[in-house]
Amino acid sequence: MAWITTVLGWFGGASSQVPGEQIVYPITRPVPLTRPEVGIDGAMQVSAVWACIELLTETVASLPCFVSSVDAAGNRALARDSQLWRLLHTQPNSRHTPFEFWQFMAMQYLLRGNAYARLERDAKGEVVAMWPLAADQVTVVAGKGGGLTYEYKFDGNVAIYGEQSILHWRDKGNGLIGMSRLSYMQSTLGIALGAQDQSVKTHAREGRRPGVFMIDKLLTPEQRKQIRENFKGLKEAGEDDLLILEAGAKWEPVSLTPAEAQLLESRRFSIEDIARWFGIPSVLINDTAKTTTWGTGVQQIVEGFVKFKLRPMVTSLAQAITRRVLTPGQRVTMSVAFSMDALLRSSLKDRAQIYATLVQNGIQTRNECRQLEDLPPMDGGDLLTAQTNLAPVGDLPGLATGGDVPSEPVAQ
Repeated sequence: MAWITTVLGWFGGASSQVPGEQIVYPITRPVPLTRPEVGIDGAMQVSAVWACIELLTETVASLPCFVSSVDAAGNRALARDSQLWRLLHTQPNSRHTPFEFWQFMAMQYLLRGNAYARLERDAKGEVVAMWPLAADQVTVVAGKGGGLTYEYKFDGNVAIYGEQSILHWRDKGNGLIGMSRLSYMQSTLGIALGAQDQSVKTHAREGRRPGVFMIDKLLTPEQRKQIRENFKGLKEAGEDDLLILEAGAKWEPVSLTPAEAQLLESRRFSIEDIARWFGIPSVLINDTAKTTTWGTGVQQIVEGFVKFKLRPMVTSLAQAITRRVLTPGQRVTMSVAFSMDALLRSSLKDRAQIYATLVQNGIQTRNECRQLEDLPPMDGGDLLTAQTNLAPVGDLPGLATGGDVPSEPVAQ
């Protein structure tokens, strides 16, 4: 029966159905919570979390995935006609666009620490479709022989898949599953949601700032009571635009109370703290307190974000794809990579100068440069070319024999 399980696992079918439970904590459990745990829906109600997820998932989903064929000499060429190219670059399955698929996978990776997709293979063992799975419905189980099985819970049932039937993209962890960022940032989320709730209560007072009536004479208890009732009537009627005061009376609004100032500072800190959890400079999620870093420094901020956050993410994704999606034969002759060149693009003039230098020195072909600009390949554009008007100094007339450099150009 073992071979049946292996075969079904390879082709993406469920090998059996048994009870299972999602493993959440790969190393140790976080510090016990003093408040109810915040789930994905609750976390996404915090604007900073939404902005971080939106920035990272949309950026990853926008990156073009290139599949290349590799010959024995290590030369690479885009494999546009391959099934693998269509799968990763054009259509992961019949339901989702590539953007939708990779955005979902990136969101699961960022919040749950793990992203899963069921792999559907054809008779040759090549993957023809990838179906995303919710991370909180999947349990990873390590076998005695070192192999992994994946238990997927759905509709009260559990389907078990073999290693080669699941694309598993995991964040840092114990090597079996990734650490759930959502679980470890519960304290930060609790503070952010608490401050958010308090802000709602503050603004629930119909937008009215607290204040005091100033009257330059002593009032009787009946007069004080009458003023309170009149003001209360205005508030209940919603007449906020016009407040009629008697002669000698003044209304002085109260500025921010110490508690409100602390609340405002807490919300600002929450933005920076949440951005740190996701490895994003807070200015990239529209943190207005950091607007001074825009301008001349924005290019350096983006380059650092791409280098220290995005590159490790997409590198681990490309390696997960190579390990699980490609067959053993494809891993020898093909490679997968996500291009981040577009994120670091300079002006068109600067790019043209760089392309010219690369082509003229035989570093890149014309078609490789055209690909970076989303232009179709041209005939003869796959050849490496170089300038022919450059010659070694020793080959110049006069210098070769130790003579003087000729004053007139030498005919070629």
